[in-house]
Amino acid sequence: MFTGIIEGLGTLKTISPNGQGKKLIIEADFSLKEVKIGDSIAVNGACLTAVNISQNIFEVDVAPETVSKTSLSMATIGHRLNLERALCFSDRIDGHLVSGHIDGTGVIKSKTVLSNAVVVTINISNDLSYYMIEKGSVAVDGISLTINSCGGDFFEVSIIPHTAKLTTIGFKTVGDIVNIETDMIGKYVKQFLTKNRDKEENKKKSNIDLNFLIKSGFL
Repeated sequence: MFTGIIEGLGTLKTISPNGQGKKLIIEADFSLKEVKIGDSIAVNGACLTAVNISQNIFEVDVAPETVSKTSLSMATIGHRLNLERALCFSDRIDGHLVSGHIDGTGVIKSKTVLSNAVVVTINISNDLSYYMIEKGSVAVDGISLTINSCGGDFFEVSIIPHTAKLTTIGFKTVGDIVNIETDMIGKYVKQFLTKNRDKEENKKKSNIDLNFLIKSGFL
């Protein structure tokens, strides 16, 4: 579990194919002294497991599912990445609850300077926009952000200078692909409502069928 508050950046040092998956070696800009093998690290929002660690360099395996769903499929050597270590339950949650399970990707449509902020508009699919509401939360490349406005195929967020300076969103440009994780609470609410609706519809279905009519002497 993560918060979407990026701890620092890292640089992709090597990429090795591993079947349909990949093996990545990443150099963090900060100390990994407290990280041990088996710990989770969010890399551009994708929850990955550290399988090898040496000082501030760590290695991760990227499963085929993660490759297919995230921008890591297009990452190249030298690529800068947002990093966040897993949340401790004793920590404050300054962002929002982020699972690190990417739902899909979006494309940056525009970046507009507005006073001390940069307003970023991101194009997305309907499947993702379904879980978004104004003033709700979203993770973009692992960054916890508040949705200013949203529609069927887009959403808009404001980036303050601090966030732009400490994360990759500051130097992303129009046309760049970003990882999107929608708010997990919204997913659970949708699942709960869908199951309840299905139950109600099943209750309303008639028990009268051909066998019932024959047994009752109507046929």
